[in-house]
Amino acid sequence: MDTARAAAPLSLRERKKLRTRQALIDTALELFTERGFDHVTLDELCDAVEVSKRTFFRTFTSKEDVAMAPLHDLWTAFLDELGTARPDGGPLSELLRDVLLAALDRMPGEEWAHRVLLSRRLAAHHPSMDAHGLAFCDRTGRAALDVVVRRFDLGGAAHDPDRLRAHLAVDLLVAAWRRGLEAWTAEAGTPTRADLAAAFRRACAALPESLALTARVKAD
Repeated sequence: MDTARAAAPLSLRERKKLRTRQALIDTALELFTERGFDHVTLDELCDAVEVSKRTFFRTFTSKEDVAMAPLHDLWTAFLDELGTARPDGGPLSELLRDVLLAALDRMPGEEWAHRVLLSRRLAAHHPSMDAHGLAFCDRTGRAALDVVVRRFDLGGAAHDPDRLRAHLAVDLLVAAWRRGLEAWTAEAGTPTRADLAAAFRRACAALPESLALTARVKAD
């Protein structure tokens, strides 16, 4: 990463775009939670934020996209972290776990966690949001695999065994994240970002034993 560029202050235009994006996310989650995802039109959302639909579509592709934005931001940070991570020779699965935890640590605290909680609770009742999230996870997983294969000493050919193993490592990371996120969302009260990290760690820790589970027929 170009650290000089990363440290450069944002222009006024960029700051305004970020403020508008955040206003759309916050207003969307508030309206969807209060009135129901299907009962808020895109026109109503844009009117509430006082932006045009053209402005909306410069940033988001759909209502599902804006509602899932807090988690999208996490995975964007994950890919950014993965692009600069330096492995120490340990298991790839542990590197991926640590990179995602580093990305989680970059999220803006409890405000972000609250947005994720609203988003996940909405997704539980709206299949279109869950489908959108699954498609996004698939795209992100493939992008992560590309970074892993490009940067690390792994097979690059489509049928190379190491590429398959790397692909499965990424898939397992996503699966552990989804299970951890699911458990976190179901927690009572207002779970925190630290609670989410802990839930994800527990899911990752359960992976080896899950692969070794013995299937037996229940006794009558």
